[in-house]
Amino acid sequence: MSFLQDPSFFTMGMWSIGVGAVGAAAVALLLANTDMFLSKPRKAALEYLEDIDLKTLEKEPRTFKAKELWEKNGAVIMAVRRPGCFLCRAEAADLMSLKPKLDELGVPLYAVVKEQVKREVEDFQPYFKGEIFLDEKKKFYGPERRKMMFMGLIRLGVWYNSFRAWNGGFSGNLEGEGFILGGVFVIGSGKQGILLEHREKEFGDRVNPLSVLEAVKKIKLQTPASGRS
Repeated sequence: MSFLQDPSFFTMGMWSIGVGAVGAAAVALLLANTDMFLSKPRKAALEYLEDIDLKTLEKEPRTFKAKELWEKNGAVIMAVRRPGCFLCRAEAADLMSLKPKLDELGVPLYAVVKEQVKREVEDFQPYFKGEIFLDEKKKFYGPERRKMMFMGLIRLGVWYNSFRAWNGGFSGNLEGEGFILGGVFVIGSGKQGILLEHREKEFGDRVNPLSVLEAVKKIKLQTPASGRS
């Protein structure tokens, strides 16, 4: 047992533990940056979306079925993860850049939020100038709600998205629920169906604006817009 009295034995043991801890951390970081442990979204059916109850944000709110938003001319709808989040504000600004083209094509742009906290919706409106509605039951975030918790803090994609938003001059706050992931839908008129369904896989995972426009051009308007060829 004389080796127990040898200081180099303990030094080697501590070194081995340190190497093991670093290796375990590296493996954890690697796995966190794959999609292996991300919850997979389940596609929403048109019938599911049609039956969602939404509320207007007026002093005397009106409750209506979501299908009213796209029945005549289709719609682009952003399910906002958290209005105060600077990443969500950056994506909203991306979508708003499409507004002139959407107007030309006759397709409206809307957003839904899952809660009203203080002035968060009002403070979101400079970035999103379309109509915003309340989805209290969080149906637009389903059929199976997906969450990203603190794993998001070590995903390289989230850091890249954050840098891109910061670099774009966006800022935000920590008010409200921000773990349930959002998305963007392009829905055709009537029973045409869901033409694009983008579900956030991580914080700041923006939809491609070109994909949105391609989907919008497939919408069959009941009242053709002047911008249609």
